[in-house]
Amino acid sequence: MKETIKQQDPGNEFYTAEGCHIVELSNSPDDPELSIARARVEPGVTTRWHRLTKTGERYLIVSGRGRVEIGELPAREVHPGDVVIIPPMCRQRITNIGPEDLVFLAICTPRFSIDDYEDVEGNLV
Repeated sequence: MKETIKQQDPGNEFYTAEGCHIVELSNSPDDPELSIARARVEPGVTTRWHRLTKTGERYLIVSGRGRVEIGELPAREVHPGDVVIIPPMCRQRITNIGPEDLVFLAICTPRFSIDDYEDVEGNLV
C-alpha cells in the first residue's frame, strides 16, 4: 500500500445483476487487504441471495432503512450507523424497506474480487 487520496466519482456507478447499484471507492491491487464500495438499493428492491467465498464483508448503513438476512440469523431491520458483519461463505441479501434509497458501504477483507462471488438464489442449502 502507498499513500494516496481517492476521490469519489458518482458517475462511475454501475448496476449489478444482484439488484443494486455500486460505486467502487477503493479496490486496487496496491491495497489487497481491503476494498470499499458504496452500494445503493432502490425502494422495494431485495438483492439476490449470494455469498463471498474467501472474503469477509461489513455493511455500514449510511442512509435509508433495510432488512438484512445473513446466514441462519433471523431477518433484522437496519438503520444508519448499523454495522452488519458477514463472514466468508455466509449467504446474504438485503431489502430496502423504506421510501428512499438504502445506501451502505460494503467493506471487504481481503479486497473484493468477482471470482469470489457466488449467486446462491436458487441454491439455499
